[in-house]
Parts: sequence; structure tokens; C-alpha cells
Amino acid sequence: MITTQQVTAIAAKIAASGVDESTVLTLRQEYQPIHFTYCMDDDLPNNTPIIEHKGFNLYLIDGREHCLCLTNDYDAATGIIVAETVPD
Repeated sequence: MITTQQVTAIAAKIAASGVDESTVLTLRQEYQPIHFTYCMDDDLPNNTPIIEHKGFNLYLIDGREHCLCLTNDYDAATGIIVAETVPD
């Protein structure tokens, strides 16, 4: 389970630090056991982020079954995708 407060705090840390692998590594260390994945936002077409921010979007992952899937259910979430956006 991931809380809305955690996601809001994570978004603030990313906004302050920038979107890159080192920021995601820091998040992995600070927010164990939450799983973090870093990718480009266009790798996730036709999906709605849980948080949209300038430079990145956040998506929730449900990893309780054998395959990972995106979710909007905070109670089912086991991880967060940090998806970097490209300016238009």
C-alpha cells in the first residue's frame, strides 16, 4: 500500500532534485520497500498518471500478482513509475 501523502512527498522531491536515475536511486533508498521504475512517459501510451507534473508523471504499479500492471488504487499499489516527459 502506498499513501497519497507519500506520492505527494515523492513528487516534491523529484521536482526539487530533477528527473534522473540518481533521483530514483535516492527514492528507492528512502522509501523502501516501494519499488521504483524510471522511464520516459511516451513508453506508457494511453495511460493516466496519478500525478502530472512539469517534467515528469507518476504512475502506480500493482505488483502483487506474477505480472506488474498499472493501477489507480493506492491500496493495491506496490510501486511507482517515474516517467520523464519531453517538453512539447
